[in-house]
Amino acid sequence: MILQPSFAKLRSLRALCVKVLLSQACLLAAAPLQAQTAPPVTIWPHGVSPLGIKHKDDFGNHGLSITVHDKSGIAEVHQATADVMIVQSGEATLVYGGEVVDAHTTSPNEVRGPSIRNGTSVHITAGDVIHFAAGVPHQWLVAPGKQITYLVVHIEEPAKP
Repeated sequence: MILQPSFAKLRSLRALCVKVLLSQACLLAAAPLQAQTAPPVTIWPHGVSPLGIKHKDDFGNHGLSITVHDKSGIAEVHQATADVMIVQSGEATLVYGGEVVDAHTTSPNEVRGPSIRNGTSVHITAGDVIHFAAGVPHQWLVAPGKQITYLVVHIEEPAKP
């Protein structure tokens, strides 16, 4: 015996199929938007963004950038951002800690100055990895004719209550 579904059951089944198809279509339509805002994987071949050495990737609570110094830099403090630096090439003296001389705020949570007083100096070369907690003054001193290149992971620290 062959059972024939009622017209009402067919209409109900059709409505259910339409709902499922619409929900799947919405999910598929939203997927490219999610991928544009936060890709699940980012690869920088040989330590450089495919978009060039000046490019910075921002992932919301953290970012990636490459920094190249061919001369000494200013002293700086990132009050809300921790940095992890992976030195790719070159060498320099890193001065950290102490206090920034003639410190002035250049933007929210960013302090700059010409130098650091009473800091610790250490010679840095390719392969070294450095972590700075938010609020630690730091400055690169590069000898004439030298350079240093490093990848930086900038990590936004959560606001303190």
